[in-house]
Amino acid sequence: MSLTPLRAAEHHRLADHSADRRMVLLAAMALVVGAGGAAGAWILLRLIAVATNLFWFGRLSSAPALITDASLGIGAFAIPVIGSLVVGLMARFGSDKIRGHGIPEAIEAILYGESRLSLKVAILKPISSAISIGSGGPFGAEGPIIMTGGAIGSLFAQCFHLSAAERKTLLVAGAAAGMTAIFNTPLAAMLLAVEVLLFEWKPRSFVPVVVAVLVAWALRPLMIASGPMFPLAFQAPGGASPVAAALGIGLLAGLEAALLSTTLYRIEDLFHRLPIHWMWWPAVGASAVGLGGLIDPHVLGAGYASIQALLDGSLAMRELAALLVVKAVVWLAALGSGTSGGVLAPLLILGGAAGGLLGQFLPGDPGFWAMIGMAGIMSGAMRAPITGALFAAELTGRFEALPLTLAASGAAFAVSVLLMRRSILTEKIARRGRHVFQEYSVDPLDLVRAGELMTRDPASLPGAMKVAEALAFFREGAAYRSYPVVDGDGRLLGLVSRTDALRWQGGDDLGDATLAETLSDVSQPIAYPDSPSGFVADLIVETGVGRIPIVDPATRRVVGILSRQDLLKARSVHQVAERARGRFMGLAAASFPQTDSSR
Repeated sequence: MSLTPLRAAEHHRLADHSADRRMVLLAAMALVVGAGGAAGAWILLRLIAVATNLFWFGRLSSAPALITDASLGIGAFAIPVIGSLVVGLMARFGSDKIRGHGIPEAIEAILYGESRLSLKVAILKPISSAISIGSGGPFGAEGPIIMTGGAIGSLFAQCFHLSAAERKTLLVAGAAAGMTAIFNTPLAAMLLAVEVLLFEWKPRSFVPVVVAVLVAWALRPLMIASGPMFPLAFQAPGGASPVAAALGIGLLAGLEAALLSTTLYRIEDLFHRLPIHWMWWPAVGASAVGLGGLIDPHVLGAGYASIQALLDGSLAMRELAALLVVKAVVWLAALGSGTSGGVLAPLLILGGAAGGLLGQFLPGDPGFWAMIGMAGIMSGAMRAPITGALFAAELTGRFEALPLTLAASGAAFAVSVLLMRRSILTEKIARRGRHVFQEYSVDPLDLVRAGELMTRDPASLPGAMKVAEALAFFREGAAYRSYPVVDGDGRLLGLVSRTDALRWQGGDDLGDATLAETLSDVSQPIAYPDSPSGFVADLIVETGVGRIPIVDPATRRVVGILSRQDLLKARSVHQVAERARGRFMGLAAASFPQTDSSR
């Protein structure tokens, strides 16, 4: 018979990472995806400019325009409603995938949709977002470009024979490239991919993301602009007191993020109770946007000018308070209605306004503390602390402020995870019945060898046993479902099970044949005592064999058996390590109790 070692190639080539030559192929493909993400960002920004000019100035132009420069009047109320009606119609008769702020939809496609996004989404998402933002919707371009860039990567991947995991890599590469092109934040884009989108930490996915981000970063000066998007002239204060202040702002930003997320989904619940089709919800939400525009026109649109004003420290306390309250109301109402737009720019304004208000009482310029508030609220709302800290530094070009942005991000993250079960991104997915667990850890099965989990010295059957005797043995009530068959020296010949016995009983007459003769042409999967248990688990899945013989690699003698139930021992020990607590030293090493492998 043929003994098939557990993935022999991998067994002799165990390494820290699972990367192979496919990573190089994906990296080469990421060159195209990165350029596509940058082009998607350029198109999105131009579409937003066209929509802004058309709605507010009545002209067809792609030149940058500020809504606050328009003669507003009653148009501040009517135009957002008109734009939202168009978006609602596009979602109803085009694709409902364009609803929302993009990142939850991208996560859902990655985890549950085999990373397949449609051409329709790639076309309609930027157009609907441009109409929404251009007509005064209080959103940014980051959510739409993540969805659009991801769709570009996914569509490109679908042109080739790739696995779902490889498609995910290119989808995320496109999303990160688009974010880089919009904000000129390559480091934060890479970390956002890791902390929010990839759900893994592997060279296979990280290296192509890096390639795509660098391509987008290199193309950005040619297509959009160079330098920090919101340059900050003030230096970071030094000493211990600024660290304490940053921690305090982070704690408050975490509370703010929790309040915003809770309020958002309560508003969304109210919209679900309306006795009208969801197509009309964006127009209802836009009425609140219009009223907010009448109060303070700065809350309309993406608000990038407001972000710069916050960082410049040019807003008085009254203006900061008005921006904070009105922007929060119009953003929550609009986003809760299910229209198309992003969350990041509004969060930056809300966190920046809170930080700027507190900065009035702190040493240094209020604009600097606005930046700290931005880092904190991004971390607290999106559960991406390292991304939030780096994003604020890259966005302003103040990398020396990283210790303080990290303090705020860490504090906000701690408050957020303690107060909220889910983030503003994952709550929407969970409401669709799909829970997302966002903690990364090493699989316990990859830390434990088969020899530590196996049942030692298992019961076996001799190869000289007649098939008829084996049939009688199983009819009389064998204790286990399968048994290793060994020769006189204990070397493995194969594995015989109840299923084999039933097949023999209804087939040809094999009564005079021995088990050794019957199993001589059967391929038998095996593993070794030092094989990782994770590999054994994969082998059980691939072969359907529920009990894998563990043999000595030198003598081929059977030294144990590893079953599905045995694999649960590693999980049990992991749970003990997580939950068991004590105040004593000198604990003995964790042991793996022997269990009955009959299942």
